[in-house]
Amino acid sequence: MSMPQTQLSQRSSPMPSMTAAIFPFLRPYAWRAVLFLLALLLTTAATLALGQGLKMIIDQGMAAQSKDSLLAVISFTGALGVIIALGTYVRFYMISWLGERVSADIRRAVFDHLLTLHPAFFEVVRSGNIISRLTADTTLLQSIVGSGLSLALRSAVTFCGALVMLIATDPALGVAVLVGVPLLTLPVLAMGKKVRSLSQQSQESLADVGSYAGEIVQQIKIVQSFTREALEKIAFSAEVERAFEIANGRIRYRARLTVMIILAVFGVLLAIIWNGGSAVLDGQMTGGDLAAFIFYALLMATAVATLAEVYGELQRAAGATERLVDLLHAQSDILSPSAVSAESSVTDNLQLHFHNVTFSYETRPEMPAINGFSLDFEVGKVIALVGPSGAGKSTLFDLIQRFYDPQEGCITLAGRDLRDFNLAELRAKVGLVQQQPTLFSGTVRHNIGYGCETASDDEVIAAATAAQAHDFIMQLPLGYDSDLGEQGVRLSGGQRQRIAIARVLLKNPPILLLDEATSALDAQSEQAVKLALDLLMAGRTTIIIAHRLATIVHADKIAVVDNGRLIAAGSHQQLLSSSPLYRRLAKLQFTDGGAPLEHAMAD
Repeated sequence: MSMPQTQLSQRSSPMPSMTAAIFPFLRPYAWRAVLFLLALLLTTAATLALGQGLKMIIDQGMAAQSKDSLLAVISFTGALGVIIALGTYVRFYMISWLGERVSADIRRAVFDHLLTLHPAFFEVVRSGNIISRLTADTTLLQSIVGSGLSLALRSAVTFCGALVMLIATDPALGVAVLVGVPLLTLPVLAMGKKVRSLSQQSQESLADVGSYAGEIVQQIKIVQSFTREALEKIAFSAEVERAFEIANGRIRYRARLTVMIILAVFGVLLAIIWNGGSAVLDGQMTGGDLAAFIFYALLMATAVATLAEVYGELQRAAGATERLVDLLHAQSDILSPSAVSAESSVTDNLQLHFHNVTFSYETRPEMPAINGFSLDFEVGKVIALVGPSGAGKSTLFDLIQRFYDPQEGCITLAGRDLRDFNLAELRAKVGLVQQQPTLFSGTVRHNIGYGCETASDDEVIAAATAAQAHDFIMQLPLGYDSDLGEQGVRLSGGQRQRIAIARVLLKNPPILLLDEATSALDAQSEQAVKLALDLLMAGRTTIIIAHRLATIVHADKIAVVDNGRLIAAGSHQQLLSSSPLYRRLAKLQFTDGGAPLEHAMAD
């Protein structure tokens, strides 16, 4: 299964880009970061001092054959151990807290930004990919900040400190080690770019797996209805194997890198021991100096090995960070004025007008969904949109709510371009009831109250009662506190529709968009909800997408739409006489199991 991918910006070095991305999220917790760094420096200094303690144990304790000297040196070393233990506690706690905190803040920032993006963005980037970035990528980042970054900093500081102590102990050997260290890092740098590329591919492949699984689980009834279980198993297995192969390639590279580092480290250590041992035998160095030198060399080698290991993890984190930054930097085509002006807050004379509007979706730029469309939606009137499937009716609803902006022409409300309104204020004036209503996981109260966050329980119940939903809600196990399950799966289609209608009733907007709002109801409930809608529609501008013409024969105006164009507009009787398309639609509906056409014309 292939999926559209956003382009990840290519950067020459992962660390600066990752640091630059994370730094704004670390800034509010600067004092914790400073405390972590102080603890890191303290524990590193104490660890380096252990080398001198080891030297004193050999030269002053054991060589001097003095128990008092030995006890003093051991006490000194024990004190260093206590300092290291306490410093490690502070260092570990602070960096772990920062990892969790930064991860949570980044996840929240990405989610908050996603809510501002226009729908066209989600037509290009699949939801599974976005969820993977919000969960897997931020979890990986948390792991790196909370442990990997700490190890990298500790190793870097330890390496520099051990190098200084090596040179202080024996300048000649110290310089030799300093020259040899770059040879250890060359394999890391050479293979790091490939590991980073494979890490990015691995994250994307895991997103594919999650996206595929999520889609199948959501559509499980369709899968089972068409008995596609066996084929879906094979397809999912292919996705899993693809992800495994990419991960396996990354693991192989990291394994080779580890082997090279280990061999190089042992080579340098053996060379140091040989030279140091020879110096002791020649009387040029004491046993304590050699022990301290080997200790510092081991610290350096361990630091280099740790950096090599963590470098691979940092490469993975760099890829995850880039994916998250891509989402944070995604720009919305639908921009809202920064403030709500007094002029945009007009509530009277909210007349909606389309002025020669042309619009094409980003994925189909050569096929206009709306083409030269002009129509007045008079205040307080009921306007119905009819036409064949794919005519552009739902697109008109999207344009009214400014999910998209037209490429040509403009849409005005109260004489002002929709683009001049603050998005939140504009959409607060519009209420939508879809043919297939969308409900959220949560309680009945939550779903109805979604229409007005400040609504009281009494207002929620009143809205449900008006939508003919109160009776069936009270029959649920916990009434208004009953959980509806994912997408309202525990309700019937008609019940979901009435919950959606109650939600819009509670919102109480001046403009109503009804996409066959009663299509999922039985005859008795439909009649009751129509009465409620009639009360709600009084004095409001109501735009109805109608597939059943019988539901809109009494509309104030009926607009016939085909191929994104306005074909005709008028009353039911006028269109029967003047519009061949409308007459054909009426003939198909009113003479096929419905009222005779003559009756419809005379109605």
